Amino acid sequence: MSATPDWSAIRGDFPLLTREVNGKPLIYFDSANTSQKPEQVIAAVDDFYRHHNANVSRAVHTLGSEATEAYEGARGKLARFLNVRADELVLCSGTTFAMNLIAYSWALPKLKAGDTILLTRMEHHANIVPWQLVAERTGATIKVANLRPDGSLDLDALYAAMTPDVKLLGVAHVSNVLGTVNPVREICKEARKRGIVTVVDGSQAVPHMAVDIPAIGCDFYAFTGHKLCGPTGTGALWARKELLEAMPPFLGGGEMIKEVSFDGTVFNDVPRKFEAGTPNIAGFVGLGAAVDYLQAIGMDTIHARESELLAYATKVLSDIPGLRIIGTAPGKAAIISFVVEGAHAHDLATLLDIEGIAVRSGQHCAHPLLQSLGVSATCRASFAFYNTKDEIDRFAAALRKVRTLLA
Repeated sequence: MSATPDWSAIRGDFPLLTREVNGKPLIYFDSANTSQKPEQVIAAVDDFYRHHNANVSRAVHTLGSEATEAYEGARGKLARFLNVRADELVLCSGTTFAMNLIAYSWALPKLKAGDTILLTRMEHHANIVPWQLVAERTGATIKVANLRPDGSLDLDALYAAMTPDVKLLGVAHVSNVLGTVNPVREICKEARKRGIVTVVDGSQAVPHMAVDIPAIGCDFYAFTGHKLCGPTGTGALWARKELLEAMPPFLGGGEMIKEVSFDGTVFNDVPRKFEAGTPNIAGFVGLGAAVDYLQAIGMDTIHARESELLAYATKVLSDIPGLRIIGTAPGKAAIISFVVEGAHAHDLATLLDIEGIAVRSGQHCAHPLLQSLGVSATCRASFAFYNTKDEIDRFAAALRKVRTLLA
């Protein structure tokens, strides 16, 4: 696609963006929660169910072969998208499943009393709770690296916390609340020097920028498909193949085996060793279509577009009296969490919804972060390439109106 795409035409690919909410044209500023889906993805899922629906890897008939080819084709597209090998990519329901897979198949057998799991203050619950469960069962402890006032990681403190007892580091590539983009390549390099296994949560990175996993140098990388213009219930875990081969299965059942007898089971090769049961076949067909769609635009082009929207929104919102933006790290992603003096976030979001504007309010599955910031909840406006500056202007006007109502 050209360096200056027709963003209006691209927006037209998203049918849901044409609807009205409460009699007003929808403004969807909740893409960090889940992205909208282009017609090409919807059509791919529809076509699978209409013309190719069958289970994968279990039948030699034509439909079974077509379904398997489409499912494995999606794995191949994702692998090329992230510059990794297809046999190192476990297809799963998303980041939460991926983190639990690491927790139960890698961390539980490996960690013991005296070991430490290092996390950052900005982590999503999916990169906190599994490690708490592991710590309870193994006697390991959790240590937390704090942030600077602008919402960026205090790297000196993080590296100082990488003591010999630390065996695993969990870090978000991009914060879902602050928009902070962490220097994961540098962080993983420092961890690797100390023999620390690294787990990167890429949920908010993969949809918005080019991601080259080998260049990052992590041990595990997880992401979710429904934020990537793909269907819900899709995602993947990438891991170094030697780690996957050494890890025991997380779930048992069909497809993750080569041979079963009552005397024992021979497990399948990775990554299928971790893919028990019938997968979300149509969902992954749709996710493959989403990858095709995003690559046709270009991830660098998408990143530039969203950076432009972020800069514009930051300027416009900063002019609203009583509004404070939470998270101002340089180079952040297109996420603006904010509070408005005298207004609770839930009340604000409800009144914005009356104006047809969808933002998220609450603690954004990041309770420890908001507690450390001293706020009970924020509103979060998260932008995608299909949004417009006109929507941002209407959003700002609605905020001024709502602020007056709540005053």
